[in-house]
Amino acid sequence: MNIGIFTDTYFPQVSGVATSIKTLRDELEREGHSVYIFTTTDPHVDKDEFEPNIFRFASVPFVSFTDRRIAVRGLFHAYQVARDLDLDIVHTQTEFSMGYIGKFVAKNLKIPCVHTYHTMYQDYLHYILNGKLLRPYHVKQAMRAYLHHMYGVIAPSERVVATLQSYGVKSPMRIIPTGIDISQYENPVPVECRKKLGISPETPVLLSLSRVAYEKNIHEIIAALPQILVKQPTVQLVIVGDGPARADLAQQAEQLGIADHVIFTGEVPNDHVSAYYHMADLFVSASHSESQGLTYVEAMASGLKAVAAASPYTNELLDDPAIGTTFESQAEMVHQILNYLAHPQSYSDPAPRQQKLYSISAEHFAEQVVRFYQDTQVYYAERHRDSADVSD
Repeated sequence: MNIGIFTDTYFPQVSGVATSIKTLRDELEREGHSVYIFTTTDPHVDKDEFEPNIFRFASVPFVSFTDRRIAVRGLFHAYQVARDLDLDIVHTQTEFSMGYIGKFVAKNLKIPCVHTYHTMYQDYLHYILNGKLLRPYHVKQAMRAYLHHMYGVIAPSERVVATLQSYGVKSPMRIIPTGIDISQYENPVPVECRKKLGISPETPVLLSLSRVAYEKNIHEIIAALPQILVKQPTVQLVIVGDGPARADLAQQAEQLGIADHVIFTGEVPNDHVSAYYHMADLFVSASHSESQGLTYVEAMASGLKAVAAASPYTNELLDDPAIGTTFESQAEMVHQILNYLAHPQSYSDPAPRQQKLYSISAEHFAEQVVRFYQDTQVYYAERHRDSADVSD
């Protein structure tokens, strides 16, 4: 198949969406499909740099979220490129500029358009004028409008399906969790993270890995750290990533008198991420904002147990102590973390992890997406045949 993926964010930007798209592209190409990325320009990519099968369109930073981009032109150029590539299907991965360009291209090429809904926008409204401009109702209206006439929607989790159904979205939906390249996490790039950070081999390390943003609730982990230090006085919390909450989190650690036990690495190269999972003793997340948390499955693929805030998604994923567990309160978070640190060998059964690895693999992910593409093509043909019969 010739597949056009339209997205506002792609490498070198660092995000779960960019990672998901690259994983899908690589696996689809490995299986013999042709994948073309239609995305925004990026200040870190020279405009004269040759990027095979990647087409970039003039863009500006998104208001209040300046590390993301919005295309400002390219509608007809994208159509001409897509027509020359003889696309079979358009797959949009954003509800903004490149998403609308993708819908325009699909409509004019008379091919189906499917969409992956990545982001629970109601959790991010505070980025727009401190939450004073947009309300959840506006999100509902905007998403309902964008997904109107969409021929299929990929939802990474049950939470996304429930949300879109509550918005009144009628398009066919299928739950397909994003997969990862398991080998990348089982066999990390040899980076001596502990040595680089000045952490001894015997020091217990808790890992937080995400965009350092307020909705990730990293402050809850820092708030719990003094209680953890009572029983594990040498523990270190390593926060990998960067973002708008970093300064406030550093100040919080200072005020609690635990700054020596909190390390901020800043953003790390994507191919070094797996080394940080292997460095740690436990992955910890208090976030409630994910539609699907890729970091949880990355930790699992790395053999690292996770302690995460309870949600329908994490409760289903972390359903065995050999993989990880969830919490609903700070006291429960502290208890679970201390339990794993005190008994590192007590939950070492490899079977639960092995059973889940295929379900989170890039191979399985791509297989499900291709099947959805094929089903959508059938659905599209039937809809248009019915329309032709009615017009006759």
